[in-house]
Amino acid sequence: MENNTNHEIPISGILYKWFLINVTDPDKVYTVSYELDKTIGFVTGIALDSNRERLLVQRGSQRIEINRQEIVPEGFLSKRLFHLPSMEAHKRFLRRGGKIPVGNGIVKVEYKDTSDALAPFEPYWILVTLDCILKDN
Repeated sequence: MENNTNHEIPISGILYKWFLINVTDPDKVYTVSYELDKTIGFVTGIALDSNRERLLVQRGSQRIEINRQEIVPEGFLSKRLFHLPSMEAHKRFLRRGGKIPVGNGIVKVEYKDTSDALAPFEPYWILVTLDCILKDN
């Protein structure tokens, strides 16, 4: 029997899932729950993007949980999860040190928009992207 110590995941086992949060009113908390496909076994990273990056970075904070486990605590600043496109692709995700089991497959995000004099409000959206690994890998 061959001893395989390579723990790399083949490209076919990696999947990105994303969902939108529409921020339509200032100073409000937006709660979104999203159910991952049954084929997904783990989440390895989380990233945020927006059509109005300045508003995301200066006005936003959030709490994120996966399978009822808090991954990002309440009040965590969005600028810690947002990275400019010029950054290397593998560094764009918040990594929590390993694979987070998806369990029931429910991802819950509570995004809070907070007034900031340097970033006047206008409607915007947040794209939450999850770096996932399929169950078979």
